[in-house]
Amino acid sequence: MSNQNIVLAVDDEPFNLEILEEILSDGYQFHSAKSGPECLEVVTQLNPSVILLDVSMPDMDGYEVCRRLKNTEDTKDIPVMFVSARGALDERIEGYNAGGEDYIVKPFAREELEAKLRGLFRIQEHQKELECQVQQATEMAFSAMSNSSEVGIVMQFVERTQELHSVEALSSALLETLSAYGLAASMEIRPDNAPIQHFCSHGSISPIVVELFDLLKSKGRIYSFEPRMMINYRQLSILLMNMPQTDEEKMGRLRDHLCFISSSAEQCLSAIMTELQLEAQKKALKETIGLVKAKFEDLVWVLNESHSVNETIFKELQEQFESHIPGMGLEDDQEQYIYRSLDKTIQKSVAREDQVMNIKSTFFEIEDDLNNLLGKE
Repeated sequence: MSNQNIVLAVDDEPFNLEILEEILSDGYQFHSAKSGPECLEVVTQLNPSVILLDVSMPDMDGYEVCRRLKNTEDTKDIPVMFVSARGALDERIEGYNAGGEDYIVKPFAREELEAKLRGLFRIQEHQKELECQVQQATEMAFSAMSNSSEVGIVMQFVERTQELHSVEALSSALLETLSAYGLAASMEIRPDNAPIQHFCSHGSISPIVVELFDLLKSKGRIYSFEPRMMINYRQLSILLMNMPQTDEEKMGRLRDHLCFISSSAEQCLSAIMTELQLEAQKKALKETIGLVKAKFEDLVWVLNESHSVNETIFKELQEQFESHIPGMGLEDDQEQYIYRSLDKTIQKSVAREDQVMNIKSTFFEIEDDLNNLLGKE
């Protein structure tokens, strides 16, 4: 049977199943099971898109049903959403440890359930698309790192951080480094003054993992719930899914290496965000210089135009005086007085024109300084 929008709801209370069927009657193929064993019996035949699994059921609770589904090859990739009246951190962690992808608390709204289902459908689609790519990337990472020691992996990551200039590049390098240790991981990156981003080594990150990041990021540097371990820094949290529980010595070494790698990643993230801020400032400064330069050019044009107009006016005035004064019948000393007054007025104007030229020169110097500053940036 095709699993297009097929939902299997598992609950020992018929009333709860009736409510779910009413909510999902449009747009979904709804099937139900009244117990964990019945779910395990029909699931391979139905091949559902999503399983809605009640937590509290007699004989076999939802957590045990989920563990069996996830440990069976034919059903391990079917997304499971736990449905429970309890939503405390312990219950959510138990659901995550059992392998669930999401968790919804009763009572819930129709819109909330449908939104979560759409999210799980997208995760399933992305999982299929990325499965082949992830497998190839993991094999390449293991091949490239096969001859490196554990410390060598750390040093390679630290050296690589010098060449990383984006959050996406950092997350990719970090996940590849963790895969070299054989570790599957999810991470949450919380840069200052930037949106939170999530990354995962095995496809799309599930909603329950996003909730765990929010709940556990304040639980100290290292928070273990075997076989998983959360490493927290101010802007970065990493969830390791498969720490080697049976080898305490290796576990201790890995814990030290992973904390050093996480610290280096945190520092690299700060450097990347600073670089991005500087680039933004440089862009803003360049735009400002462009505006200032345009204003300077307009002002210089006005000053040049004023200078040209003044020259024309004084030239015409001088010509008029020279052509009219001799015919006015003035005494020589009167004519000389008029000429001296005119010459004095022209000299004052020339002095003002010199000041204008100094202003223009200052404008050009400011423009050069701004261009030099942009070059240094």
